[in-house]
Amino acid sequence: MDTRIQFRVDEETKRLAQLMAESQGRTLSDACRELTVGLAEEQRKTMTQDLWLTEQINAAFDKIDNGKANFIEHNEAKTQMEARKNKIRNRDKI
Repeated sequence: MDTRIQFRVDEETKRLAQLMAESQGRTLSDACRELTVGLAEEQRKTMTQDLWLTEQINAAFDKIDNGKANFIEHNEAKTQMEARKNKIRNRDKI
């Protein structure tokens, strides 16, 4: 079922928007619909990313709670990360 969205703008804004939409071969209604669909898609992506991040965080806390977490000292983590970066950089040179 489709839903109707209504909003108000001044006449000049409406006129200019209609001219722009018409110059692109579409109606103002089409342009507003495309904008709304695009905004909804961006929100879906954000929600999906938020869900993924929440799942990752919960999994990390579960590892801690179950005693399966592996903690690395800061300097060791920096060393490992630098080694990974260098491996990637050197791969591009081959």
